[in-house]
Amino acid sequence: MARRLDVTGADGVRLAAWDFTPGAAPQAGPGVLLLHGLMGHAAHWAPAVGSLTAATGRDGAQPPPPRTIALDQRGHGHSDKPPAAAFTREAYVADAAAAVEQLGLGPVTLIGHSMGALTAWQLAAERPELVRALVICDMRASALGAASQREWRDWFRRWPTPFPSLDAARRWFGEDDPWVERPHPARGAFFAEVMAEHPDGWRPVFDPEQMLTSRATWVHDAHWESLAQVRCPTLVVRGLDGELGRAEAQEMVRVLPHGAYAEIPDAGHLLHYEHPDAWREAVGPFLNGVLTS
Repeated sequence: MARRLDVTGADGVRLAAWDFTPGAAPQAGPGVLLLHGLMGHAAHWAPAVGSLTAATGRDGAQPPPPRTIALDQRGHGHSDKPPAAAFTREAYVADAAAAVEQLGLGPVTLIGHSMGALTAWQLAAERPELVRALVICDMRASALGAASQREWRDWFRRWPTPFPSLDAARRWFGEDDPWVERPHPARGAFFAEVMAEHPDGWRPVFDPEQMLTSRATWVHDAHWESLAQVRCPTLVVRGLDGELGRAEAQEMVRVLPHGAYAEIPDAGHLLHYEHPDAWREAVGPFLNGVLTS
């Protein structure tokens, strides 16, 4: 069971962090910080956390597993969603830095998925003293463009909210959503986790407009320059059917001063959530290397 911790982010925004550290592990010192993607929340890492602690797990003759913290980023999960809050790249990065500093995790191993991976590598570039190593999960460094943002706005408008039940939400995101080419139960489960019940039905815990605002701060720009500034060991991992193509992923590895590459054959964008065991196999050797060095 994860234990909740509170962090004060940029501009005083209250952030919820969740401690997945096994009871026998130390409660202080360098650790791992997990950053979810857009529309996600910290609990989306739960299927992978067991794999993470197994990948870096220790027997009696070895050091204990690292502190493992997942952050609900601003506008997501149990963290604040104030209308006037800044949803800029700078704010997301400052929030992650605040979590590392206030929870005493540095030098931290950052593991980010999608937008959370961009936050992670921007923090590593800007505050190298805080970051020991980095794992980038299915996030592109190239610009996606204005058309992508328009597609997302139209997609949000098609959501049939409120959903009459949680099962209806799970079914729509897993089967009926026009973006789903074939039934995708894990996708349905992923979105069902970020729904909350209201008097009129089930709605997302986040504000779709805030998600669009957050996304607008990075989809129009390329992020190769900040990626090249990351000096710590970095693993770029993609799902074969994910959003990060192989050629771009390998170019990201080439740009990184200390980059490595891993691929999960049967995974899509939700690689750590849908295939936690395969994710462990992909990232385990890298994590064991950096966490035991």
